[in-house]
Amino acid sequence: MAAPGGTGRYPGSWRPWTALTLTLLGLADATYLTLTHYTTVVPLYCHSNGLIDCAKVTTSPESYVFGIPVAVLGLAFFVAMVPMNLPAAWRHPSLLLARARLGMLVIGMLFVLYLVYSELFRIGSICLYCTGVHLVTFALFVVVVTGWDATRTAGQA
Repeated sequence: MAAPGGTGRYPGSWRPWTALTLTLLGLADATYLTLTHYTTVVPLYCHSNGLIDCAKVTTSPESYVFGIPVAVLGLAFFVAMVPMNLPAAWRHPSLLLARARLGMLVIGMLFVLYLVYSELFRIGSICLYCTGVHLVTFALFVVVVTGWDATRTAGQA
């Protein structure tokens, strides 16, 4: 039986596919940033004009947290989010899985806020690729939070 706002078993069945698409976009962007961090084979295409300066951002002291490149942390985040955002995972009755997905995104958003603050007020420049990751994380957060009630209900079924 289709639920209002959706066509599948899960209420609002556009959310799992949207979440998966956003996660894969974030994964691609984070992979690119990680490759540019560790190699010169993949160049970082970003113009430097003061406010927008990817090289300045990705080589700043703020591009490391506890000695780990932020790009690697972003990559690990999206790798972990892929299985959590598969449509089957959204349909899974485990409330723990839904809570883990939401918890990861809360942590991800707090980290994004720290990174945006660092870019704007400590580094003085922004990276367009980093901004892409930030926007994808925010959109993913919105998709999960707005679908939380339906996820919780599906977990109780």
